Amino acid sequence: MNYKAEEICPYNDKESKTGQVRQMFDTIAPAYDFMNRAMTFGIDRWWRKRAVKMVGKYRPMTILDVATGTADLALQLFDILHPQHIIGIDLSEGMLEVGRKKIAERDLTNQITLEQGDCLNMRFADEKFNAVTVAYGVRNFEHLQQGYAEMYRVLAVGGVLCVIELSVPTNPVIKALYNLYSRTLIPMVGRLISKDRRAYSYLPESIAAVAQGEEMLAIMRKAGFKNCRYKRMTLGTCTVYIGEKLP
Repeated sequence: MNYKAEEICPYNDKESKTGQVRQMFDTIAPAYDFMNRAMTFGIDRWWRKRAVKMVGKYRPMTILDVATGTADLALQLFDILHPQHIIGIDLSEGMLEVGRKKIAERDLTNQITLEQGDCLNMRFADEKFNAVTVAYGVRNFEHLQQGYAEMYRVLAVGGVLCVIELSVPTNPVIKALYNLYSRTLIPMVGRLISKDRRAYSYLPESIAAVAQGEEMLAIMRKAGFKNCRYKRMTLGTCTVYIGEKLP
């Protein structure tokens, strides 16, 4: 199993990865949405839309959005699928505050609830949700297998897990261009916009280290998920993983 991403930390100090990730996202929260649009040229919205449509086939009524951040995916899930309720959890209160403002502006505070929480130890009862989603978050888990086990626990039988994660292209020519862009331009712009010298250097490092393709599916299967599959998008720069909890 590939757990290299667990060793990649934002600041490489003595604090746990969970604590460092919380600190990083609190720092970059004001610039996060802008940087997402800029880094992906707006394609991240399309990635989320494709993933939401995959989840929609399961007609979930209750959804947990793990590492919800500024609630972009939670809002898109609601707009397209119209579930009864969505709960989003995240380590960073700074990110959640941005998300809560967006939800309040849409007058959706009764439909989408955001709260601080650690995906490695969630407060929710077993089998509470019909779907669990994670967008660009699993590479930040301090213990990846434990995170998947927790998401499996809170997912109801017949439910679906959908993970959206950035990935490294496999085509050698595309990979070379991607590495130049992700390891040079993104860190430079990130330092200027977010005022955090490490956050956008950590980004390509964590993407390169996280399990991808069949390796990610193997981790999902070990946690108990069945019928696991993945779909690469935009020349392999993003991958959507799907797993089901079956009887």
